[in-house]
Amino acid sequence: MCEIAKVICALIVMAKDGSLEKVYNEWTLVGALTASGLPAAIYALQNSLLQISYKNLDSLTFSILNQTKIIFTALFTYLILRQKQSIQQIGALFLLIVAAVLLSIGEGSRKGSRSGSSDQILFYGIIPVLVASLLSGLASALCQWASQVKKHSSYLMTVEMSFVGSLCLLISTSKSPDGEAIRRHGFLYGWTPLTLIPVLSNAFGGILVGLVTSHAGGVRKGFVIVSALIATALLQFVFEGKPPSFFCLVALPLVLCSISIYQKYPYQVKKKES
Repeated sequence: MCEIAKVICALIVMAKDGSLEKVYNEWTLVGALTASGLPAAIYALQNSLLQISYKNLDSLTFSILNQTKIIFTALFTYLILRQKQSIQQIGALFLLIVAAVLLSIGEGSRKGSRSGSSDQILFYGIIPVLVASLLSGLASALCQWASQVKKHSSYLMTVEMSFVGSLCLLISTSKSPDGEAIRRHGFLYGWTPLTLIPVLSNAFGGILVGLVTSHAGGVRKGFVIVSALIATALLQFVFEGKPPSFFCLVALPLVLCSISIYQKYPYQVKKKES
């Protein structure tokens, strides 16, 4: 449903800015598979891992660990696009690693001591979100390559990746527990009007991130990410009555500093003296 919502949003935006007809006339299957096929399959696997992690971590812990995707994005953009990092950015990535390790160890031991399921927290909560972050970094670098090198429209990539990703998800339901539940109870079993909130939020979020990056720049995007982490902490307390743990309180400022530094001090190409 998230992928369908993304397609609808992207098509509406392209129709509004007048690029839909041009994109339709220039579209080819080979070009779509080359630019969007692999990233779409990666994102489909990533989303499945995130769904597993959602069920085993609280919202703030999940959000903080999910920010490790910046580390993997930096790694894969260097390997694929040879995009270098500044000294400040390397230091920011180190802070992020420290926060992720601290949070992983702390949250795993804390929840394990309460429920006796530390292995479940580790293998079904922490590891899936970290693997998903790695896959996100790889897919992000591939999308950047397609956008900058292949000059592929970002909105068109959203449509293509959502379509391929939906096919991957449908195929996976043939063997997954979710697929069995869908066949037994129906596709929309357990849905309420409130279920549309995360579905539409994910769809609009994917579109808005691209717009913020394009029109406002990476620095403002960094502040948006920081604000989202703070909002997650506040909303978790309001709706779940769960205050942030000690480990979250230590890790959160590290992540905030890391993201702010990383966005504020990009790598500058040194000009050669004539």
